Amino acid sequence: SVGYITEPFAFYFEAGTNEITFESVREPMVIGRLKITSVKALPTYETVSNQNESNNYQIVDEPIKLIEAEEPVYTTSPTLYPLNDRTSVKTSPSHASLIRLNTIGGNNWRVANDAITWSFEVETSGLYAMSLRLKQKLATGMNVGRNIYIDGEIPFEELRNYEFVQSNDWRMQTLGTKDEAYLFYLEAGTHTMTMEVSLAQYGILIDEIQNSISNLNKLYREILVYTGPEPDQFRDYQLVSRIPNLVGRLQDEHETLKNVRKALIQISGSKSEKTGILDTMLLQLADFVKKPSEIHKKLTAYNSNISSLGTLITLLDAQPLEVDYFILHQPDAELPRAKASMAESLVYGIKSFISSFTTNYAAVGKTTTESSETIEVWLSIGKDQANILRKLIDESFTPNTGVQVDLKLVSSAVLLPATLSGQGPDVAMGVDHSVPVNYAMRNAAYDLSSFPDFNEVSQNFMASGFTPFEYNGGTFALPEQQIFLMMFYRTDIFEEYGYEVPETWDDVIKLVPDLQKHNLEFYLPIPATVGNQANLPANPVFSSMFYQNDGEFYVNGNQASGFNEGLGPQVFETWTQFYTDYSFPVEANFINRFRSGQMPIGITYYNTYNTLSVFAPEIKGKWDFVSIPGTVAYEMGNRVIRRETVSSGTGIMILDQSDKKDAAWDYLKWWTETDTQVRFGREMEGILGSAARYPTANIHAMSQLPWTVAEYQKLNESWQWVRGIPEIPGSYMTGRHLDNALRLVINDDANPREAIYDYVQIINEEIQKKRNEFGLD
Repeated sequence: SVGYITEPFAFYFEAGTNEITFESVREPMVIGRLKITSVKALPTYETVSNQNESNNYQIVDEPIKLIEAEEPVYTTSPTLYPLNDRTSVKTSPSHASLIRLNTIGGNNWRVANDAITWSFEVETSGLYAMSLRLKQKLATGMNVGRNIYIDGEIPFEELRNYEFVQSNDWRMQTLGTKDEAYLFYLEAGTHTMTMEVSLAQYGILIDEIQNSISNLNKLYREILVYTGPEPDQFRDYQLVSRIPNLVGRLQDEHETLKNVRKALIQISGSKSEKTGILDTMLLQLADFVKKPSEIHKKLTAYNSNISSLGTLITLLDAQPLEVDYFILHQPDAELPRAKASMAESLVYGIKSFISSFTTNYAAVGKTTTESSETIEVWLSIGKDQANILRKLIDESFTPNTGVQVDLKLVSSAVLLPATLSGQGPDVAMGVDHSVPVNYAMRNAAYDLSSFPDFNEVSQNFMASGFTPFEYNGGTFALPEQQIFLMMFYRTDIFEEYGYEVPETWDDVIKLVPDLQKHNLEFYLPIPATVGNQANLPANPVFSSMFYQNDGEFYVNGNQASGFNEGLGPQVFETWTQFYTDYSFPVEANFINRFRSGQMPIGITYYNTYNTLSVFAPEIKGKWDFVSIPGTVAYEMGNRVIRRETVSSGTGIMILDQSDKKDAAWDYLKWWTETDTQVRFGREMEGILGSAARYPTANIHAMSQLPWTVAEYQKLNESWQWVRGIPEIPGSYMTGRHLDNALRLVINDDANPREAIYDYVQIINEEIQKKRNEFGLD
């Protein structure tokens, strides 16, 4: 369950033998036992309180017992690890300059059904009140819910979907009502408390919003059939007579969303940006009902507002709560202050300010060991990723090798000038696929294939991952990330219209008229050009089609472009026809149009999955991906579909100026090995969710990341077809002039074969110029 249903599922069994089947979809699981119990209603607190009174249980008269929240027994998700809070001197423990792991939860603890369990001991049997120092400032205008378990069971109904209101600062909250604290009977000994994320009353509202989005998107597609995505503002499309029950359907959705808005205000007690999203949609729907003949004039805003409703689902779905500690106490005990006084805050702030002058924010630190050997590693990724990497280094690399790692977070633009000045690192991580060979040409990158165990290490990767890092018989980087093309499509729309998912490019051409009959579009990516971009990658769709027809990017020993060879000109012409003859959009926001259904199919890199999983919750379960269309070929008389495609990614390399190459190689091997990649990928997804699913280049690690079985099989099948694009002197001209040739055909109606022929001459001139510069001829 995704948490929209907050009660346990109840199953009806016939008397006698019944069969239960579990199908593996994602992740390994060990089953200890199955326990079937009858459905029991939880007692109310009043009932439990009366039982306590009849049992003559007494309130325990003991000092306050404090349990630090950052020390749980276990959690249900790797996201739920201790955090550092420096916003208050009262956070336990705290320090003005050092990082103390002193809280848990926060934005990481927002996903339905995620739970944290703590263990504590009581010395005396009796009744205890319980309070928590907590902060709920992220979910504005919302109450977040938690199911609270004591020793594995919810003690009474009031602790199911128990709500914590929003406030901007730390506070002490005693479990109970405004009038009284709940009293818990605890026997002397060890106990556990579990808090589990619950969507509470929001689950039903989210479900209603999702249904409304589905209906509004269907209506949008029906309108598109007559108006197209860019309707004539001065034309009457007669939508009321053409679309069945148009006004009635708009009124129904207006009423549904109006009720959702009312319920949100009742839950939180006030309006917020969440009700503001609904207000905008409600105003537009009311306007459409009043003036249906003008719907086409505001179609773009309508589509945008539907997307905003999808964002609203994401906001309501998140239930963050940060906890510092919880305490057991008497109901009338004086609780610790949750907020610092003005004087305490002032002193703490001054100490933090002074310490900021001595803290190196670029360094992610290094582990102190007895070893004197330290390698310097530069990376240009986010702070969260750097912190995870630092943790992994401290836990598994330095203790096992004795090599310290001075990890520095820098801009990618710094590497070149630092290397030229002799101040570069030993290892550079996360470098673009074009960097290693460019450095190798200038003797600035070290050839990794010279290490004796290189061949063994290379078995962790596809051969295609090394292609952009190979030059003159050497390999100058190990692959870190590798992403390739997949075809995404809306399963609901394909089922509604009876479309077949295309297997070949000929199938794509056959599908186009059916799509355009409903004013729907097919997406093929064209890399965006930003100014005079120096290293525009070769278009991935053309590159895939080119490889499917036995093309080679460079011929004659990498001395010339291969676009004019063999079927190259024909492939280029076929590719351009998608834009000239079939009117494919040259530029489009695929994510937004895919959400609305305007673009129900498209080809893009597979990490688009991450974006859709997080930012398009309203179409969850309504889309899928498959391998890209292929080209029919005959091998030994058998018909096969060739699905070659290309990849992009990053690598990790050793700088030639390093005098610690063996230690640096140990680091490269450790970083790219399966266990490290799996741990990093899981930690990343744990912190940032599905949006951060790591596209590792390690074959074995990929199979252990949280893809479903079906998803992994499709990805792995496509991965087998991936071909890398080589980097050679002057290859930066290839993508740039391929794009120029395409735009010349689209914009100036140039002959495709002549256009690609002319630009190949320019590419070849640059390749020859660079070969002369580096003394290769």
